[in-house]
Amino acid sequence: MKYAKELEVAIHAVRAAANLCRSVQANLITAETLEKKDKSPVTVADFASQAIVCSHLQQAFPQDQVVGEEDSTDLQSHEQAPLRHSVVTHVGEELGGDLDEAQVLNWIDHGNADGTQARYWTLDPIDGTKGFLRGQQYAIALALIEQGEVVLGVLGCPNMLVGEQLGALFTATKGGVARMLSLSDIDARGERIQVSQVTAVNQARFCESVESGHSNQSESAQIAALLGIATEPYRIDSQCKYAAVARNDASIYLRLPTNAAYQEKIWDHAAGKIIVEAAGGKVTDMHGNVLDFSQGPLLSNNQGVVATCGAIHDQVIDAIQRVRG
Repeated sequence: MKYAKELEVAIHAVRAAANLCRSVQANLITAETLEKKDKSPVTVADFASQAIVCSHLQQAFPQDQVVGEEDSTDLQSHEQAPLRHSVVTHVGEELGGDLDEAQVLNWIDHGNADGTQARYWTLDPIDGTKGFLRGQQYAIALALIEQGEVVLGVLGCPNMLVGEQLGALFTATKGGVARMLSLSDIDARGERIQVSQVTAVNQARFCESVESGHSNQSESAQIAALLGIATEPYRIDSQCKYAAVARNDASIYLRLPTNAAYQEKIWDHAAGKIIVEAAGGKVTDMHGNVLDFSQGPLLSNNQGVVATCGAIHDQVIDAIQRVRG
């Protein structure tokens, strides 16, 4: 299978990052941090997760660059020494040994590519900050891009269920199928997943963010009404929404901009996009245009994102245009 080695490395890297994130959640998030709205646990997990994934990619594919969400600049000041120490400690615990601080910072900054290369990876080390802090849904999202096209995606969703097991891993490669695996069962091949087969748009179900600031939910409600959809939305944090569409928890995911100037980041959508499409769905921007991953870290040639089960996609795009004028 093409991309077999890349997929194996990506799965291993995302699993390791998910284990680290679970450790941070268990040891650093307390009632006091939540009460004070202290985001230091997610900051530790963000940096440490990026270090873990980049360490795996750098070892396996030393020529490949990575476009990640974080860089180590904010960690390097004297005031951030305790935070920096916590990041290094958690990375060392996951990788099994005492690590040099400079090495960990180097792994983080391995994710500082500009996305202009013919082949590169893009990473969101923790997508869904508030979900992470609440102990709800968040994702580690990793994708491989070649010639501006997403060719591989892995989503680690530590708090999504696979049957009765907590922790799901979603994978897809170009020309392949989408699969769902357990995060904990490293030997499992996983099961194939497919989007909803619904063809009557009024029978579809929306999937949207828990946080209203991430998408224009009032417009989503108007679009649902126009399409005759009365079912309550399935609300879930992070790129787990793509996983929900891919495995038929919902049929439509809209990411409608809350202001005209906003441009989506590639790491927020690359992995989810290929997983939905490999499961039989369709992903475009809100005008029906193909998402363009050839412009660096931003989807600067697109506006908004729409993911559906496929058969109803054109009807959803039409409703968006009517509501938005």
